[in-house]
Amino acid sequence: MRLVSVFGLGVMLFCGCLGAAELETGPVATSTPNPAVDPSDDQLRTAPRAVAPETGDAPVVTYPSILAAQWDLDQAHEQDPFVLRPYRANYVLPFTYNARPNEAPIAAVDPDVELDRFEVKFQVSLKAKVWDDAFGDNGDVWVAYTQVSYWQAYDFDDSSPFRESNYEPELLLTFRTDYQFMGFRARLLGLSLNHQSNGRSEPLSRSWNRIYALVGIERNNFGLIFKPWYRLAVDVEADDNPDIEDYLGNGEIWAYYRWQDHVFGLMVRNNLESEDNRGAVQLDWAFPIRGRLRGYVQYFNGYGESLLDYDESVHRIGVGAAFVDWL
Repeated sequence: MRLVSVFGLGVMLFCGCLGAAELETGPVATSTPNPAVDPSDDQLRTAPRAVAPETGDAPVVTYPSILAAQWDLDQAHEQDPFVLRPYRANYVLPFTYNARPNEAPIAAVDPDVELDRFEVKFQVSLKAKVWDDAFGDNGDVWVAYTQVSYWQAYDFDDSSPFRESNYEPELLLTFRTDYQFMGFRARLLGLSLNHQSNGRSEPLSRSWNRIYALVGIERNNFGLIFKPWYRLAVDVEADDNPDIEDYLGNGEIWAYYRWQDHVFGLMVRNNLESEDNRGAVQLDWAFPIRGRLRGYVQYFNGYGESLLDYDESVHRIGVGAAFVDWL
């Protein structure tokens, strides 16, 4: 995948969302507490609201901060510690199609393997705040866990095995910020100690440890999450995937745009190398079905969709349902 094509798509979406945001009326969402908003109600937390200014002018539209609702960044969204809450997307894609199944790793232990191009993909992701205001009146400590699994559910001849599961526990420290520039608000700074592995034995074992930063900015109903990371060194002989940074690079960017009850997402990453350039792009669309249940479409193209496929380009599209929105 070319560097230009991956980042060009990100720039196009970025500019398009900015243009759409400019058409909306009203200022950037403020962090003023709103006692009428129940933090547990997704629609109330994220829907734009008309607010009548004290000057008697016509009402303006304000956009509640999605980052504030996700990370307790203001008093209106503050929730108690030790309560399990959604972290990343929680979804089930009963129907996904992978145009290029990677049989090479599994063939090392099962030479007769034939992977089905249709499989089920699902993700469970939860977090809980374990320490509120660890540094005076700021700095929250969180624990989080994410699991994504790939299930060959339609391979009845082989008893529908799970092809791969990735497990990702992490410890996060987040800080509330409120800096404005070019119409954006920097709302979140964070640091994470992250472990990811697939729980397999050799030769299918894959794992790595990272420290990554988390930077969140917003403008109306558009937001960006920057995640640069640094891989922690391991013993060379114990390294299951020594070249993983050549394929996943040193960070990724997540963008989201909320339009009415629809949420559009984009993930972009690239190794930023002129030779052997590699990267990945993921497109997401969540749309309302009923209550908190949303239809969900996901498209992925590139390296690193799963640890077993970190060095193999995957081209997948899937449809299903999401149960909470993501960042």
